[in-house]
Amino acid sequence: MSSAPPHFNFAKAIGYSSVPAAVIFTILYVPLFGWFTLKSFSHPNYVHFVLTFFCAMRVAAFAIRAVLAGMESAGESLSLLIADEVLLGVGYFGLLYSAYTLVLDRELLNDSPRPRSPILQVTQNRRIFRLVLLVALVLGIVAASTTDNSGSSSSTSRTLHIASTVIFLALTVLQAFQTLLLARMEISAQRLYKQGNDSFGIKHGIHILVLISLLLLIREAFSTATMTNTRKQNNEHLWYPLIAVPEILAVILYSTPDLVPRRDELPK
Repeated sequence: MSSAPPHFNFAKAIGYSSVPAAVIFTILYVPLFGWFTLKSFSHPNYVHFVLTFFCAMRVAAFAIRAVLAGMESAGESLSLLIADEVLLGVGYFGLLYSAYTLVLDRELLNDSPRPRSPILQVTQNRRIFRLVLLVALVLGIVAASTTDNSGSSSSTSRTLHIASTVIFLALTVLQAFQTLLLARMEISAQRLYKQGNDSFGIKHGIHILVLISLLLLIREAFSTATMTNTRKQNNEHLWYPLIAVPEILAVILYSTPDLVPRRDELPK
């Protein structure tokens, strides 16, 4: 197994270069972290807890990215680069599961009948979705952690990375499908939880959820299209507009008042 030459900058080699962009995203996620931390206490819901965790992961990931891009010695640390990649993967787990959970919660609040189709019953099973999501996360972490000292990935690592990416894409498509089912249900039956409430999150909640699903699909479509080309995937001219921007826009949309129901509003 070959090793990288002395003072080899792994971060620059895969495309990390912009310190200002990383710093800006670090700063943007700090108030979002504060907002969802506050909402976790004042408006308890699993979605708020997970989004607090997601924002914390993004603050850490972008701070590390800024250090990797700006400090030569840090860029030479393969372990720090791997830590950044792991944080990015762990964070998306929370973002996707929040979207899936919120759609199912709103279905419960609309008094929607249980699906008769066995396939739909499986796709709406939170434990199964969470388990498959966890499998994708573990595969991604193992793939990132098995990079050798030269910064190259073994065939096993690449295979695990591809498997993880494909599973994440499939689950993102499934989440979008669940959102469309909810949209059809609300539009056709004109069901809205908290009837009479004129808040923006209640009146336009389904449109916001569809937009969140679209943003997640954009993110995962790019990840899948570039999963065999690390340099292209980490090209910051593509990575920021197609990965970082859709994520933070989705998080901002989650902060819409009354979009996320309180935990005590959900059926027991």
